Amino acid sequence: MAPQSIMIKSTGSYVPEKVLTNLDLEKIVDTTDEWITARTGIKTRRVAAKNEATSDLAYEASKIALERAELEPEDVELILVGTITPDMFFPSTGCFLQERLGAKNATAMDISAACSGYIYALVIANNFITTNSYTNALIVGAEKLTSIVDWEDRSTCVIFADGAGASVIVPSNGSSKLLAFDMGTDGGFSEQLYIPGGGSRNPASIETVTKKMHAIKMNGNTIFKVAVNKMRDTFVNSMKKAGITTDDISLLIPHQANLRIIESLRKFLHLPKEKVYVNIDRYGNTSAASIAIALDEAIGKGLIKRGDIIGFAAFGGGLTWGSAIIQY
Repeated sequence: MAPQSIMIKSTGSYVPEKVLTNLDLEKIVDTTDEWITARTGIKTRRVAAKNEATSDLAYEASKIALERAELEPEDVELILVGTITPDMFFPSTGCFLQERLGAKNATAMDISAACSGYIYALVIANNFITTNSYTNALIVGAEKLTSIVDWEDRSTCVIFADGAGASVIVPSNGSSKLLAFDMGTDGGFSEQLYIPGGGSRNPASIETVTKKMHAIKMNGNTIFKVAVNKMRDTFVNSMKKAGITTDDISLLIPHQANLRIIESLRKFLHLPKEKVYVNIDRYGNTSAASIAIALDEAIGKGLIKRGDIIGFAAFGGGLTWGSAIIQY
């Protein structure tokens, strides 16, 4: 008989050692600590070493999650890596992670959904496990975004950062389960947040490098407005599907994109500050890794216990968005 739902059995996270402060950025680009804090809520962020690739960050987070789940690498059946900063175009970062972990029996693949990557991976794992295709999955959000920013563009280089979070997903034990999810995409906004160079449309050339086409380009004003609305809509949809209200939620873990976006969502839902987890001030925007890192931190701090109803909401380039309600 197929399981009716899935549960998050364990989590793990990893952030690089190097801390980049707003004061450090004042020496690199035309900005100030006051401007960055007011616009984004970020004070510090982590930067991976030159010899650290996305799969290395993913490995460190995954190793912790597997140990906590008491799951041997060779017993992992499915690896899903949400990332927009793969080690290389191919093979997938999932392949590199599989080899490094020694998860020789796992099927591995990447999910390119930007900041929504962890939620997309959670839903995909749910669909594979509840159809008896696999009995477990390792889902990972991992990014080395500092490798794709233009350090002369203050609208992006102050925001994006590096890190990884991982979760082991298994069939529900009955009380812990995925209650509902909602996802969406609007490709009409694709050029509001993207990297134009390096793919088949604009292959790498002297021209693409000179024009900095291999770095993140973002129309911040448009992204902000759409993000606020879509994160509200998707989370309300998930709550309706789950048959709950905001009073039932123990903790909301939103994608850590911008403190003003998080605050807008919190106020819209009439949630007190203590019910919304925020760590953007310390880690910046780590895209697909942000919810996974925040979840692991919140569990580590004792803010989440088994049986609590937890909400996720994310929005990212694509444009993509997604939300999920879990009974942890």
